[in-house]
Amino acid sequence: MKSSDKKVIINNLQEQIDSYSHFYLADISGLNAENTGDLRRQCFNQNVKLVVVKNTLLRKALEGSTRNIEEIYDALKGNTSVMFSENANTPAKLIKDFSKKHKKPVLKAAYVQESVYMGAEHLDALIAVKSKNELIADVVALLQSPMNTLLSQLKSGGNTIHGVLDTLKEKK
Repeated sequence: MKSSDKKVIINNLQEQIDSYSHFYLADISGLNAENTGDLRRQCFNQNVKLVVVKNTLLRKALEGSTRNIEEIYDALKGNTSVMFSENANTPAKLIKDFSKKHKKPVLKAAYVQESVYMGAEHLDALIAVKSKNELIADVVALLQSPMNTLLSQLKSGGNTIHGVLDTLKEKK
């Protein structure tokens, strides 16, 4: 490969690393063409970009990135594919679901919400990570809960007072 081609690939990878909020490094070696195609389709359907890269090119892209993620360098061994996503837990769910049937992909490392996770033992924790929109929805629900409780108590209290007044009216 020409050095000019390598520079283009490195720059492209660096742009993707800087533009996507989250990325996962996975080992998909050992998958046949049909299974790899199926994994790519599932990634595409869930807005995850899957890229197979050489470790040396990925390392240079990571070094040129604006993010400080030197811990990931240790995961750059063997076959590596990168899964880019705007949603924090979608690639983790894909990896877990697909690996149940095919034993691959295997999580090597992940950069999620400005934190680095190394190894497949973090897969369940990454699946549980909530997106920004999910966290906002949880906060809104928590803020609305006391107001909803108060309104329902006022409504039921109003019915009780109305019943008492009707009873008193009938007694006269």
